[in-house]
Amino acid sequence: MGGAEQSHVNLADPGDIFYEYLRRIGHVVDLAAPWGEPITALHLGAGALTLARYIQATRPGSVQYAVELERELLDFVLAQLPLPEGTRLHTVIGDARDALAGLPAELRFDVVILDIFSGPEAPAHIACTEFYEEAAARLTPRGVLIVNVGDEPGLTLVRSQVAALRRAMWDVAAFAEAGMFTGCYPGNIILTGTQGPWPEVWTAALTARGPHPAKVLAGVELDVLSD
Repeated sequence: MGGAEQSHVNLADPGDIFYEYLRRIGHVVDLAAPWGEPITALHLGAGALTLARYIQATRPGSVQYAVELERELLDFVLAQLPLPEGTRLHTVIGDARDALAGLPAELRFDVVILDIFSGPEAPAHIACTEFYEEAAARLTPRGVLIVNVGDEPGLTLVRSQVAALRRAMWDVAAFAEAGMFTGCYPGNIILTGTQGPWPEVWTAALTARGPHPAKVLAGVELDVLSD
């Protein structure tokens, strides 16, 4: 769109995810509920609906909502890249925080995925503890809040978001290519907020699933990324 690559979709196999950071998010979603069980999911930042397709492929019958600021992008995706048969997806055009507040009050989600940050110039009204608290209030008891943070060397945005998410959630972990945690490279780090202690078995599972080399920081290990 506009000369910029937005995402990648495999229409023949929606379970196939090309971009590493999206695969990592998919792995977290895999752990959020027993394998194959339908879930409720909220995507804040729809892109090409890659993860919505993945959830439908791996958890048929899931109920999903997707919020996208750019109507042109969402219209193009829905017209040119058909969703898998049976997908139960509700779409909303608008700002992520406004749309979250406007959803039916009774809606709760097993997974909330925020994928709108790209570099230090993140929207201040979303990159804050108050927004994460509002998102956390929409989670089911087992629900997780997943935040993709694209950042530059130094990881200024990652550090601020770790701190903000820690104030809103019981526990937080970071998942990325191992070299990202040196702060020397641009790239993506996936933050996951849980409503109870971070399960140690998730660290082992995510590290094993890759993409490799993969690393998870949780507990006191995450302090190196906290402001």
